[in-house]
Amino acid sequence: MARTDDRFRSAYNKLLDICTNMEVGGQLPAEVVLAERMEVSRTIVRSALHKLDAENLILWEGRRKTLVKRPDKRHRLSQSESLPTGEELERRFLEWILHFDVPAGTSLNIAQLSRQFGVPAHSLQAFLSGLSRFGLVERRAKGGWILSGFTAEFAVELSDFRLVLEMNAVRHLLSLPEDHQIWGKLKEIRKEHEDLRRDLKDRYHDFSTLDEKFHTTINSVVKNRFVLEAQKLISLIFHYHYMWDKRDEQERNAAAIEEHLDWIDAMLAQDRARSEEAALNHLRRSKETLLASLKNHKLG
Repeated sequence: MARTDDRFRSAYNKLLDICTNMEVGGQLPAEVVLAERMEVSRTIVRSALHKLDAENLILWEGRRKTLVKRPDKRHRLSQSESLPTGEELERRFLEWILHFDVPAGTSLNIAQLSRQFGVPAHSLQAFLSGLSRFGLVERRAKGGWILSGFTAEFAVELSDFRLVLEMNAVRHLLSLPEDHQIWGKLKEIRKEHEDLRRDLKDRYHDFSTLDEKFHTTINSVVKNRFVLEAQKLISLIFHYHYMWDKRDEQERNAAAIEEHLDWIDAMLAQDRARSEEAALNHLRRSKETLLASLKNHKLG
């Protein structure tokens, strides 16, 4: 196992120990304090905090990191796992970009990043070459790589492309026979939305995961390698944008749940016009919330 990955896992488990000894509703110390206490860099602390937030153990709002629930043995990370897979590298790298830790235009140090992400340098080079197709990184004329970054312009283009892909997926889905497995999946996801709506006051932070599952399910009916590659990036970005702006989070998620339900009901009724209208309504609103969330990072 790479030493960087080992340090992250060890730090994350130490952070879990800190949370275990806190009262629910309590505030975690500042990042610099945690870094000193855990004897790791602030970058590793920040990565561990983002994982806590993604696991819904804390609620991260600006500098406030509130403990939502105490962790248990399920949350601890093993210290004996192998090198990250290509999919895991992709997720870690994109998380690094989407957390805005590094500004656009930054030169990428391959040796340093290979240690940070726990992969051989040649694997990282190959990964960056593939990622350059989406415009997030760019190969320099004299060698090396530069981070183009996630900008408002990129967000607009990605949202418009997402609309094209998902409208196509809706049309494809509605042409499938009644015995296709997608109809059962939609019914299951509808129930998950109803369950979340009923418990939204206590579980509203769970919506981003359900949103990702919903859109991935719709796009799964299109068997196209290019769509699948783009969908990975789209899913991750639209998943993380729910974490960028915590203002009115419960109200926004409640509205999005209703939009999803309208869309699901229209598809289950196999009403093409209504399905397309519901899809357009939700995707346009998602674009608006994505751009609004970027204002927190002075990119909107």
